[in-house]
Amino acid sequence: MTLTAVTETDLDRQIESVRRFNRFYTRQIGVLDEGLLASPYSLTEVRVLYELAHRDQPTASEVARELGLDAGYLSRILRGFQRRGLADSTPSEADGRQNLLRLTAQGRETFDTLDSRARAAIGAMLGRLPAPDQRRLVAAMQAVEAVLAAEPDSSEPYLLRPHRAGDMGWIVHRHGVLYAQEYGFDERFEALVAEIVAKFIREYDPEHERCWIAERDGEIVGSVCLVKESKQLARLRLLLVEPKARGLGVGRRLVGECIRFARRTGYDKLTLSTDAELHAARHLYEDAGFRLVHEERHRSWGPESIFQTWELEL
Repeated sequence: MTLTAVTETDLDRQIESVRRFNRFYTRQIGVLDEGLLASPYSLTEVRVLYELAHRDQPTASEVARELGLDAGYLSRILRGFQRRGLADSTPSEADGRQNLLRLTAQGRETFDTLDSRARAAIGAMLGRLPAPDQRRLVAAMQAVEAVLAAEPDSSEPYLLRPHRAGDMGWIVHRHGVLYAQEYGFDERFEALVAEIVAKFIREYDPEHERCWIAERDGEIVGSVCLVKESKQLARLRLLLVEPKARGLGVGRRLVGECIRFARRTGYDKLTLSTDAELHAARHLYEDAGFRLVHEERHRSWGPESIFQTWELEL
């Protein structure tokens, strides 16, 4: 048997495995029902309602781009929403060719009902499983999301994945070592990182929080976490890129993943704290659209530094 034949056979098995999982999971979450969540709306219509509920007056182009929908198909869905009194639109002052979309009070009530049903259905599915299996299931879903959401650029010499056992210890260790070497921070900074990591593990909310680990040739080279501060506010924490991986776009990608996840999850604002001496990180935040809102001098971990707070409106 040739190598090509073996490869094609393996690919056939993988394709069938994916199709089998798709058939299984669509049945589990009720996608095959005539109306999603015992409603008159299709899965696509509910996803459009979700985008309108979690965006501040988006344009149809923004919604179509986020969902990968054909503009004509989306237009028909929006016209249906308007006929039902779920959504309306107003001309954009910035661009007269675009209309700004929003849910009406009836549309918001409809979405809230569907959202409650979705949470109840998923809660019931998870409730049938013991806690360890719940964590395994969520971790597997995060892994699928991380792999499929990756930019289709084969030139990237690294990959991103969700955190797993042992990663948090690496984050504490490498923050302690690198920040001591590069900025002279003492053990109090490592203690702060350990406290942040411990809190993340204890209170981890997979629906609203996430940690990304960057790997290159099987070795961890970067990390970042997004944590929930409130229903409207998320915080970017623990961004780190190993010296050997700098210049590869790892930091920019990690920050970008945080922003995309925060927007998709429905946060209104993303905040972060850093020190003015971390020039490379500050440039990443500026390029991503963050703005400096506060700074003050401190000696929390040794040398005098300027503590900064940055924010990004989502």
